Amino acid sequence: MSNGEEVRKTKSLPKKKLNRVDVPMVIIILILIAFGIVMVLSASAPKSLSENGTSYNYVIKQAGVAVLGIVVMFIISRFDYRKLKKWYLLIYFISILALFSVFVPGLGVAANGARRWVAIGSIQFQPSEITKIGLVISLAGYFTDERKEKRGILTDILIPFIMALIPAMIVWKLQNHMSAALIMLAITFIIMFISGVKKSTFFGSLGVGSGIVGILGATGVLGKLFDSFRGDRIQAWQDPLNSTLDSAYQTKQSLYAIGSGGIFGVGLGQSTQKYTYLPEAHNDFIFAIIAEEMGLFGCAFVILLYAFFAFRGMLISVRAQDLFGKLIATGIISQVMIQTIMNIAVCTAVMPNTGVSLPFLSYGGTSLLMLLISMGLVLSVSRNRKVEEN
Repeated sequence: MSNGEEVRKTKSLPKKKLNRVDVPMVIIILILIAFGIVMVLSASAPKSLSENGTSYNYVIKQAGVAVLGIVVMFIISRFDYRKLKKWYLLIYFISILALFSVFVPGLGVAANGARRWVAIGSIQFQPSEITKIGLVISLAGYFTDERKEKRGILTDILIPFIMALIPAMIVWKLQNHMSAALIMLAITFIIMFISGVKKSTFFGSLGVGSGIVGILGATGVLGKLFDSFRGDRIQAWQDPLNSTLDSAYQTKQSLYAIGSGGIFGVGLGQSTQKYTYLPEAHNDFIFAIIAEEMGLFGCAFVILLYAFFAFRGMLISVRAQDLFGKLIATGIISQVMIQTIMNIAVCTAVMPNTGVSLPFLSYGGTSLLMLLISMGLVLSVSRNRKVEEN
């Protein structure tokens, strides 16, 4: 009888510990969302007022999706992520098929010279957001598939690279969404690096690949893959303040906003650049509005939030119960951080305009919802972390 009670206690203890979500990560996510809602209200108020007669149209939508997304995030956090492993191939093919939904008549939406969106009633979203999550799960499943022999360049490098290259080329050449393609490839290399692949094989392949890209660039073949407007963006980026190209306008206005903010900013809600000067002030260039209204200190605050987010995410990855969970957590956190770095780099003219939003902070209901769904998976990994790490 006593032995039976002892066994039951032994079994119940891990279950209790595994059910604890990573509280610091939840707190940082909620802070980012709350700060994002405040900034969406500030940045979108002029546009919303001119379009809808009220300053609160955009922020009400964003707040509503945020509440829904938080609920969904906690629901998914209670789902055992390990159940996804056996379905990774199906998830991969569904993720690929989702990209072609933009070409379905009556469903796909074209805007700004690109066909990246799908509209279902009043709901509009980019299928590439689904594909990013699906690719992370698929790669995690592939590298932890018991049937796979982790030997050689073919299984360790070429196959996962092709898995990423297919959706990357679709979003680049068919959806005109190069930034999403770059993010997918970057995530793949990160997952590949920590999956257990021999470092000599990884860096050797990376070196060969870089050499091939260099040769293609030198011979002009690589340049032919880029559309003319991307060439204009690169040219405008080289000297945005003096450029007369239309593609330099957003970057120029973004730099004006950042420069106006100084150290302490002009004050919350007091931005002038959001009054028709800076396009997408509440979306892709919301960081510029943060810099204008809150100055250097506001920018530092935002960067510290993301740094803490990355730290907690990597901690969840290290504490993951298995390699599958480790790869999922690392892939999702890497996606958020790559997108964050790209967005801030665009706003500060460190890199050409790519049309990437700032995670958690930029306006976009469905993108925020997909982001919180992926955060639910990360929190699921944290709930199932190693017992000894609690």
